[in-house]
Amino acid sequence: MTIETKSKTVVLKGGGEEKFEPELLSTYIDRMTSEYPHLDTEEFKDKIIQSLEMKESVTTEQIINEMLLRGLENISPEEPDWTYVCSRIFLDQLYKEAALNRGYNNDQKYGSYYDLHLQLSELNIYSNHLLNNYSKAEFDELDGIISPDRDLLFNYIGIRTLADRYLARDHKGRVYELPQERFLTIAMTLMVNEPKEKRLTYVKEAYWALSHLYMTVATPTLANAGKSYGQLSSCFIDTVDDSLQGIYDSNTDIANLSKNGGGIGVYLGKIRSHGSSIKGFKGVSSGVMPWMKQLNNTAVSVDQLGQRQGAIAVYLDVWHQDIFKFLDAKLNNGDERQRTHDLFTGVCIPDLFMEKVQAREDWYLFDPHEVRQVMGYSLEDYYDEGQGSGSFRERYEECVNHPDLTKEKVPAIDIMKRMMISQLETGTPYMFYRDEANRQNPNSHKGMIYCSNLCTEIMQNQSPTTVEEQTTKDGKIVITKNPGDFVVCNLSSINLGRAVPNEVLERLIPIQVRMLDNVIDLNNIPVLQAQLTNQNYRAVGLGTFGYHHLLALKGIKWESEEAVAFADQLYEEIAYLTIQASMNLAKEKGSYPYFEGSSWDNGQYFEDRGYVTQDWQQLKEDVQTYGIRNGYLMAIAPNSSTSLIAGSTASIDPIFKKFYSEEKKNYKIPVTAPDLNSQTFWLYKSAYDIDHTWSIQQNAARQRHIDQSISFNFYVKNDIKAKELLDLHLYAWESGLKTTYYTRSTSSDIEDCESCAS
Repeated sequence: MTIETKSKTVVLKGGGEEKFEPELLSTYIDRMTSEYPHLDTEEFKDKIIQSLEMKESVTTEQIINEMLLRGLENISPEEPDWTYVCSRIFLDQLYKEAALNRGYNNDQKYGSYYDLHLQLSELNIYSNHLLNNYSKAEFDELDGIISPDRDLLFNYIGIRTLADRYLARDHKGRVYELPQERFLTIAMTLMVNEPKEKRLTYVKEAYWALSHLYMTVATPTLANAGKSYGQLSSCFIDTVDDSLQGIYDSNTDIANLSKNGGGIGVYLGKIRSHGSSIKGFKGVSSGVMPWMKQLNNTAVSVDQLGQRQGAIAVYLDVWHQDIFKFLDAKLNNGDERQRTHDLFTGVCIPDLFMEKVQAREDWYLFDPHEVRQVMGYSLEDYYDEGQGSGSFRERYEECVNHPDLTKEKVPAIDIMKRMMISQLETGTPYMFYRDEANRQNPNSHKGMIYCSNLCTEIMQNQSPTTVEEQTTKDGKIVITKNPGDFVVCNLSSINLGRAVPNEVLERLIPIQVRMLDNVIDLNNIPVLQAQLTNQNYRAVGLGTFGYHHLLALKGIKWESEEAVAFADQLYEEIAYLTIQASMNLAKEKGSYPYFEGSSWDNGQYFEDRGYVTQDWQQLKEDVQTYGIRNGYLMAIAPNSSTSLIAGSTASIDPIFKKFYSEEKKNYKIPVTAPDLNSQTFWLYKSAYDIDHTWSIQQNAARQRHIDQSISFNFYVKNDIKAKELLDLHLYAWESGLKTTYYTRSTSSDIEDCESCAS
């Protein structure tokens, strides 16, 4: 191609000027596009040159931006590979910026890894922990495994998301850290306390897993590993005591966790309802709404590491007398004093309620405080041990029939209607099916699950923290607390679209479980009862994303029995390898403290799920003999941001569209479904066009193998009939799902949870 141009200058980023040479630019573009000969690069060059020709002088930034802009314009379902061209251009500039800021020759791409740690530790961006615990020789050996070529696995939205939000920068916002260095720093951080004779082997395995994008770690770990601030865990669940001290203490704990990047679930079901008594004075309680307003203010005012506002989900039982106010809390009409637009809501639902909805029968609402006073027990402390029978419905009927207990009778379907109205307008409430969750709880010997978390995939034992005594001693105030189970979960996810086709699950899952388990001991959680709970249960949440991507690669239609059978087979394999890995860790490091008496210990976990093959029976015996390291093991999170980084589809969801624009604050990035080609095109059916009953069937098959839960969205058209939405909820409940997440209608604008992204 011949380029004619008048003389002009390029203003260099590092200072100075040089003559603009279109031929050099053309050569550069040839290098960036060399692996994609099927793309029309001549027209691409022409557009860039013509645009630059209109300027008297140009900066290097303008040239790069022009190339990226023209490349992004070219991304389409027919030519998706332009995203990789844009990624290469962006990476090339990232290398040059890092080299300029760190003071090394940019021909190297990556500079000295050890020097990076010295520089960022001096700036107090990195902590000194890795420098103090690894020798210079170990740093140098690990520097040798960094593979810049693996940066080429990123598409443009992936590398842009990673660079903008997760790579370490100085206090002026200048990039220092590069993608492979972020992965290696995570690996070194998570393996720092392993025995020195094995440590580098584990670091290399963890780096292998991360750098090949076979897995991702949770957002807090991705952002904070090796840094001088923040913690590594994703999810927390607090149970608020029905006392002024308990409510305000919980708010402080939630603020501290939010500040450090955690997403919070809050169970409010123990708080007395509006009009309840306080110290015997009837009718004076304001109920849960004032405390929700307080939490709403906390979510807005205490943001997560300056990156986004706090993310808090509140849960209430469907039999609580404040349930109607609760369900209206996010609506865009009505009394603003009763609105908490910045909280997410979830409803805790027993089987009995769903039965009453089906039968169009009445439901009774109670004040939990009065139930405790009159009945001598807490209704929320019970669940139905069997399907259709159990202690919750027995206690509920006792409350209904007690003559001295205040109760409000309403048609069950009216409450369900209010839930669905809120869901179609706001996406929430989430649904937590408490009986199924507790029936499947492997640690029911130690407690009760009251609700789920911010993203509905975590469910573990909970209890409120209470103040036992406040005294003064030696001129100091001493507060003695009885710590409750304050749930903590540590997440990471398998990239199914890469790990399964490359047949690496058997190698990947053991290192992934070790990484997750090590987070527990490394974390410095600012809420002490959470730290204790974390140690007692050693809970982790190994999950997955890229399920639709994998189905497309395998040529399996979403709406098919084949997809349901595949989900069952795949997640059974993942469950087996995950339990086996945790058992092997228990051999090495010991079981979690509450193992004895659990359904892992007595073998009931395996029997309940019908694991009868010889391999499963052997694993059951091994677990009973050697124990298991982690009391909770698997949970499937939303993975919205980390799946973008890894270039796959989110969680277990079908795609929104084959082609869309990811909107950021200042720009839009075109995105196509991964590996989009003539074979996969028709297999990427939109979530809104799929018969959602197939999604429920797949999730039911998957849920059997997941000891916690799954972030499972409902996708519905905005003109869906109430009966159709009700039937979906009933089908999900009847299918044994423990939770459902957002109800995403075509008209709703829902911001994805990023705290649990893994």
